Amino acid sequence: MSIAKVNTSATHRLTFSEQLSIRSDCLLLLTPLWQVQAFECVELPWETQFPELAKAVWQIDDSEIDTIDADQTALVECLLPSLQLDLASNNLSIDGLFELLTSKVKAQVEVSVNQVQNKIAEQGLTESELSHFSAHIKGRKWQQITAFAHFIPADDLPILEWCAGKGHLGRYLAKKKATKVTSLEWQQSLCEQGQAFADKWHLPQTFTCTDVFEIANSPLINKQHAVALHACGDLHVRLIDLAVQASTRAISFSPCCYHLIQASHYQALSDVAKDSGLTFSRHDLQLPLQQSVIANPKQQLLRHQEISWRLGFDSLQRDITGSGRYLPIPSVKRSQLSASFDEFCRWAANQKGVALNGSIDFDDYLIKGEHRQALTRRIDLVAHLFRLIIEQWLLLDRVCFLEQHGYQVEMFEFCANSITPRNCLIQAKKQP
Repeated sequence: MSIAKVNTSATHRLTFSEQLSIRSDCLLLLTPLWQVQAFECVELPWETQFPELAKAVWQIDDSEIDTIDADQTALVECLLPSLQLDLASNNLSIDGLFELLTSKVKAQVEVSVNQVQNKIAEQGLTESELSHFSAHIKGRKWQQITAFAHFIPADDLPILEWCAGKGHLGRYLAKKKATKVTSLEWQQSLCEQGQAFADKWHLPQTFTCTDVFEIANSPLINKQHAVALHACGDLHVRLIDLAVQASTRAISFSPCCYHLIQASHYQALSDVAKDSGLTFSRHDLQLPLQQSVIANPKQQLLRHQEISWRLGFDSLQRDITGSGRYLPIPSVKRSQLSASFDEFCRWAANQKGVALNGSIDFDDYLIKGEHRQALTRRIDLVAHLFRLIIEQWLLLDRVCFLEQHGYQVEMFEFCANSITPRNCLIQAKKQP
């Protein structure tokens, strides 16, 4: 099987549906490498199918894994040659695979993030106002708000702020654009705090306390611009579904936390995604969010120790219970990692109702845990090859769904990755 080559020339711009189909083919062919739960495994689950890749991951020193994992391009450069050898040995190929695993969607409209960042200033705010508007908002969050707001046009449409929290974004838009804003939020205390601020500054912002999953009458209407900055999972899906039903004139949203869904598996939105044959569990949907952050040596040591201890206890409980499944345990306090491994195991056994009878060689199970940790780190490293392409697939599903319903859609980065890795903005407009 050969997957069509991605054409990146300036003379041919792939449609969003074509880009989604190409990514679907790639993910389907390589499903064994990313649709896996590492903690369940006692060996590389795909070693027989991908022997060269297996050799490559075992040649990586433990001390190098986090550094490689933190850089998507470095990760692909490290593992792709071995993966391509395995594909070639089975007469398979995926043209443009490097780009698929490292690049974002080719947008219909190119936006230079650097130019945008240079242009963004808190226009319309005095120094005094700025200090009040940005108070209690962490620096990166404030940067996200101002960058996102930069792309909201002055289209004279009233704004509906979805999942508003305290309404920071809506408040900024109400002030900067002198626009009427309705902010929806389910927590009463946040609504009250946001409304108090809006009233103090005489802003045209009104809060409505409501659960967007329980509303009987949709708050979305035709002559409106719906906005949502980092609405999680089903929350932003609910937004675009209601917006489509209401033929809402404009929608601007930045998706986040794709795994926070009510169903056990992802429900595709667009026809192209539905026809792809792909399925994603909640665990699969977490892949786009998984990227190593280089911690200081002490934090890194404690994190690896905790994982090896968890896996050591899991090996113990499997032998005792005869189970072949991973047994998750509650969160671990840092102080527990200062005790001994056998104390940790007794605590975990008590938490999960596992009887530790007779003589147990805890040192042996500690070694087993360390071996399994080395294994799971490599399984996860290979799965992380696909975190970007999966996120791009999910974003394209949303774009294609909106296009299906008559919207003109743009998708681009609204801020630098250093401000937030969830920096994709989808903007959809419908002609009146």
